[in-house]
Amino acid sequence: MNVIFLTLVEINSIEDRGIYQDLLRKFRNEGHDVTIVTPVERRRKISTNFSEKEGVSILQVKTLNIQKTNIIEKGIGTLAIEYQYLSAIKKYTSNKKFDLVLYSTPPITFAKVIEFVKKRDGAKSYLLLKDIFPQNAVDMNMLKQGGFLHKQFLKKEKKLYQISDTIGCMSPANVDFVLKYNPEIRNSKVEVNPNTIEPVAFNYSDEQKKAIREKYKIAIDKKVFVYGGNLGKPQGLDFLLETIENTKYDEVFFLIVGNGTEFPKIEKWFKDNNPKNAKLLHKLPKEDYDHLLAACDVGLIFLDQNFKIPNFPSRLLSYLEMKIPVMVATDPNTDIGNIIEEAKCGYKVMAGDQNEMQQKLESLLNDDLQKLGENAEKLLKNEYLVDRSYKLIFEKI
Repeated sequence: MNVIFLTLVEINSIEDRGIYQDLLRKFRNEGHDVTIVTPVERRRKISTNFSEKEGVSILQVKTLNIQKTNIIEKGIGTLAIEYQYLSAIKKYTSNKKFDLVLYSTPPITFAKVIEFVKKRDGAKSYLLLKDIFPQNAVDMNMLKQGGFLHKQFLKKEKKLYQISDTIGCMSPANVDFVLKYNPEIRNSKVEVNPNTIEPVAFNYSDEQKKAIREKYKIAIDKKVFVYGGNLGKPQGLDFLLETIENTKYDEVFFLIVGNGTEFPKIEKWFKDNNPKNAKLLHKLPKEDYDHLLAACDVGLIFLDQNFKIPNFPSRLLSYLEMKIPVMVATDPNTDIGNIIEEAKCGYKVMAGDQNEMQQKLESLLNDDLQKLGENAEKLLKNEYLVDRSYKLIFEKI
């Protein structure tokens, strides 16, 4: 089967670790022909190019800067990317007929590209719904509900759902949300296809974990609660900083590792408050981050309390992979906290409720972290292995 994957994630190697690379590597390993269409921003000074390596084809499409740039270039770049991808696909894949066009959100602006491949090749289309836009932007006050831009993006969202033969959602709550607000979609068209990975074992001894903590100057004799990943407005990080400030348990140490729009604000907070129970580190390379994560005790997930969409952060999989319990502070609409508690591998609280947070922290400290970690590993193996996503997609073709 010939598969083309459209993404805004910059993919340079199929051997890297990540939810998309792991899935595409599974397709390659099962004998399918995989073509990845990925952006290369103009700041990189690389022209659009097509290459074959590691058993897959990679079509790098030169785009405007769409990450970490001003909002005007980001907006224009996001709108232009559909035409840039379409032009590149016509030029570099004219000799190949695709059976499946696979794509994820963001963005919601690939409709013309998907329609072209479906019409030209008779391909099936499968959407991996990782982000429900534009509602998430409305929730974060980045778009005005009912405004011109909101209406335009709603049309694009509806179009994307319409041309997708199957929509794979991250959790049951996501399925319910999509069907509730898009009643024109057939129920049979939507299914749960969660974030999945091909896990790697990190079985470090106590001495190895101690050495890792010493490398990063992290407390050796405390329970390290780690938040790793994107530091942006959707994560509701004010509540994380409030939690650090209010936690008086001597055995708790907070570690924040990542990058994003809120990093300067968090960095300033650390300089102003100089907390003795916490440390901030800038984003690390994936391999270094995994080693550090394996030396921590509890994983943290935070989401803004104003979200109406049921987010399901992929950082959960990193924690489960490391066999550590998870503390989840979220809005009331996502089901990630329920899944964690039902699997008996952690606790959930409502974002903004500091009393509940402190109660759950105490419960976690009194619990058997090793047993919770074993349950975390079971949850990963039962629900979030890449084989599951692959089989769901392959069955549709």
